[in-house]
Order: sequence, then C-alpha cells, then structure tokens
Amino acid sequence: MSFKTLATLLSVVTFTSAAIIKRVACPDGVNTATNAACCDLFAIRDDIQQNLFDGGVCGEEVHESLRLTFHDAIGIGSNGGGGADGSMIVFSDIETNFHANAGIDEIVEEQKPFIARHNITPGDFIQFAGAVGISNCPGAPRLNFFLGRPDPVAPAPDLTVPEPFDSVDSILARFADAGGFSTVEVVWLLISHTIAAADLVDPTIPGTPFDSTPGTFDTQFFLETQLKGTLFPGTAGNQGEVESPLHGEMRLQSDFELARDSRTACEWQSFVNNQRKLTNRFQAVMLKLSLLGHNQDDLTDCSDVIPVPPTFTGQATFPAGFTIDDVEQACAATPFPTLATDPGPVTSVAPVPPS
Repeated sequence: MSFKTLATLLSVVTFTSAAIIKRVACPDGVNTATNAACCDLFAIRDDIQQNLFDGGVCGEEVHESLRLTFHDAIGIGSNGGGGADGSMIVFSDIETNFHANAGIDEIVEEQKPFIARHNITPGDFIQFAGAVGISNCPGAPRLNFFLGRPDPVAPAPDLTVPEPFDSVDSILARFADAGGFSTVEVVWLLISHTIAAADLVDPTIPGTPFDSTPGTFDTQFFLETQLKGTLFPGTAGNQGEVESPLHGEMRLQSDFELARDSRTACEWQSFVNNQRKLTNRFQAVMLKLSLLGHNQDDLTDCSDVIPVPPTFTGQATFPAGFTIDDVEQACAATPFPTLATDPGPVTSVAPVPPS
C-alpha cells in the first residue's frame, strides 16, 4: 500500500476540535459517535477495560496488547498473509510458535474470548485493544482507530518480526521493507518500550521493565538506554539483552545499539524530556502501523471511541546516583539535555507484576 507524507499523517492524527461535528445517538441510549458504525465499539471498550485491563490499569495486559498490535501488523509478507489483519489470532497455532513471537500466546489466548462474544474481526480487535489499553497510561497519546479490517486469509510468514539481537542494519531494512518505515520512524515505533517489560528475553527475571517507570508513558526510556552499560556476549540465557546500570531494569541489545548508531542516535536523544514530541510521533507512527495491509479510505474512522489518556506533566530525571557523567552520548550534533537527579540512594527497579 502507499502511505501519505509525514506532514499529512501528522495532520490526520490530530483530533478536530475547532469544528462542530455532528454526532449520532447510539442504540445504547448512553453514547454518541461521529459514525453509527462505531456504536458497537463502546460495549467492547467497556468490556475490555473492565475484564482485560483490570478496570483501567496500565499494567501487563496493556503492555502485551500493545506488543500484539506490532507483532500482528509487522509480520507482513508476499503470500497474502500478515499485516494488521488478526492473523496472529486466527492462525495462532502457527504464528505464536515463531521464535520472534515467544510469549505472545498468553495475550492471544486472553483476547480470543472477547472476539468470540463481540461482532468484531480479529484484526480490528487487536488494534482496538491496543489503542484502548494505552489510554490507561498517563502521558500516552490518544491513538486513532479505524474499523473495517476483513478476516485474514493466511498466516504471516516467519522471520518477518525483528528480534532484539538483530543488527541495526537488519532492523532498518526489515522496517523499510514491511511498510516503508523510515529510519526515524523505527525510533518512533520503539517509543512503545516506555511501558514495556520482558518475560522471556531472560526467563530467569520475568516482568523486567525497559525503564524505571513502566506504568507511565514518559521519556525515561530514552534517557536510561543511554546510560553506560555492557553488551552481554549473547549466551543462551540472555541473548538480545544488555546489562543496565539500574538493577532490575533490562535493556535490549537492539535498543542499546539504536541509541548509539550514527543513523538513529540524534533522533533517539531528541526524545529525552520532550513529552510533546514523544506523544505526537507515536500517535503518527502507530496509525501507519495499524493500517499495514489496508487502505485507510476503505475503513471507518472510529477514533472518538478511544478514551482520552490521563495527562503527565513530569520531567525526565536521572535516577538516584546518576548524572550526565554516566551518559554514553552518541549524538554529537546536539547537546544532551540538562536534567536533575532524583534524590536518595540508588534503588532497584521493581518488576511489572503479573495480573
């Protein structure tokens, strides 16, 4: 498919507030929508908020649902399968066995009953659940959602989802091939790691977050990945993992290297303490990801069903015990932001608790 220019994308994803938009009353007698086709989504939204996301918590199910939006969409190939079509759920017996999708079977099985009891395709549900889920995270953007993806016709091919031990060259090439993602857009997609954690990269430490604030959609991830660390030799137990100076925190090899690669380092650094850019760019690139394999003109804009996330007004700070001297800066073109350091002794980052 062809994608609009970035400038057009950024304008599309901005919700219109200046104009008065006519809304229709939904049959439930409670909600209104800009399009009657979106009315059924309110019941689905309320169901998953209560029964999948624990009443609206930015926790493990939100993290995993967001991960699923990416793994389902990016696994696009030339065999007619893949893209944001729900193939990860329909062909779960095949796709969840791919090495890159390790551990994703849990959220796939959790989402299946919701699809079974609602009138929604798997491709729509995966993207809808991701957008609703992230709305529970303070600081997150309000993601767009378009309705009308057909059922998948084939499983996505194997080896189409990038892995944390892949080289930067390989990762950039795969994203470009999958959907024409530019180098900076790859960095934008990795904004998702601000609320991410890993269970199986190193199975001995499940629920290990990628930054010290996994329940907040903030810029700490882009700061903490630039603190000095050591690359593991790639043994079986920690392949794709990089030692973090923060005890209890994990850094993926791919994140570590993208933060230091000359093609991506300055874009990476640009997000440190820049909350507005963080939310704006993630909103834009997630729209592009969610439309892989589809034409936006064939779908219905139901973005107004997505809840407005809580605001976040905090600042990025060095964790206690760390300063600018601990930064391994790779962007020579721009000075590193001036940041305060949290008070107190060095502390450990707590794991993300299972639901």
